Amino acid sequence: MFHRFAPARPAYLRVVRANAWYDLVVTAGFTTPWSLALVHDALSWVGDALGLGVTPELDPMQTLYANLMGSVVVIWATLRVVRPLAVHGLFDGIARTLFVTWMAYALAHGVPQWLLLFLVVEAALAVVELGPWLLHRDNRSTDGRPGTADDRLLGSASH
Repeated sequence: MFHRFAPARPAYLRVVRANAWYDLVVTAGFTTPWSLALVHDALSWVGDALGLGVTPELDPMQTLYANLMGSVVVIWATLRVVRPLAVHGLFDGIARTLFVTWMAYALAHGVPQWLLLFLVVEAALAVVELGPWLLHRDNRSTDGRPGTADDRLLGSASH
């Protein structure tokens, strides 16, 4: 079903892949307890230096959840790097929207303000990934006849 609405232009697939590379770079450090400790210390140092707050000390449960999240995101990002599909952009945009929601919730409940930097990036990437889906919701070609999303997005009305 999703393929009928897919913004499958090569430019969109490059966006899906680029966002996956961003996720790999940002999230790889969360995948192990040892790399998480380094990321944690770096974020705390930067937050302190910028006056945006330090990161609370890690406990084993926080480490577990960070490692689980990091592992899942790294695998999901790897899939999008190796085989980007338009539907991956749709689901990734939805996931980013959820991440932004939970970051906003955390910010409203007193986490260090440096998280706002990640929230802004995630929101921007969600807009880039979801925009084509929201702009091309119906399944009509440019001349009003039934067609495929590829017809509309590529400017072709051939059937």
